[in-house]
Amino acid sequence: MSISDSIEKQAEEFASRYKAVREQIGRVIVGHNDIVHGVLTCLFVGGHVLLEGVPGLGKTLLVRTLAQALDLNFSRIQFTPDLMPADI
Repeated sequence: MSISDSIEKQAEEFASRYKAVREQIGRVIVGHNDIVHGVLTCLFVGGHVLLEGVPGLGKTLLVRTLAQALDLNFSRIQFTPDLMPADI
């Protein structure tokens, strides 16, 4: 097996897993495909995501669903003006 075949196989496996995770999240988060794609892309390339918006848009639901889909731990921190780093 050549290196290009190996890379192609890895890319196909990644694409398959990515699609499965995206579909699993899509069962809960409906109609926000661009946001889900962006969050997954940032996660898989090791980047950071800042989700901003008014209450009720599903930001926490998206992250909680992503954590469940990838079997990760999830905890939520409510930020307040007097929150200190030692409080976390």
